[in-house]
Amino acid sequence: SIKYKTMVKKVAKPSTQAKKAATAVKKGSHVQRKHKVWHKTTFRRPTTLAKKRTGKVLRKAVVHPNTFDKYAIVKHPMTTESAIKSIEDNNTLVFIVDRRARKTQIRKACEELYKIKVKRVNTLIRPDGKKKAYVILPSDLDALDIASKIGIM
Repeated sequence: SIKYKTMVKKVAKPSTQAKKAATAVKKGSHVQRKHKVWHKTTFRRPTTLAKKRTGKVLRKAVVHPNTFDKYAIVKHPMTTESAIKSIEDNNTLVFIVDRRARKTQIRKACEELYKIKVKRVNTLIRPDGKKKAYVILPSDLDALDIASKIGIM
């Protein structure tokens, strides 16, 4: 019959473990540190945790409300001969708008101000620096009626 020997791991007493740890802390465990092997000649600084800056002082003391509304976007309608000709011939209203206004903003402002449906908006910046918007209306709306309601004609 074969006898099986059980493998018993020898565990040191807690007091001796504590003594070893204490001497390691005092004197240091003299283990040779492995140096990193650099494979590239250029050093790239590793990316570390970048935290958002939290300032001690507010950058802006007063938060101003947004005043770029429909009344600021559409300044006034054009009443020149060429504008009236485009109203009659092309079913298009012509406005002077704020230079910062985008086509979608102009469309929304015209729809809200004059309660009309807008088919398309074309814009250009005039030589004097003002922005002109051609608001093209769908065929079911008449630009002449809307122009007379606004007070252009």
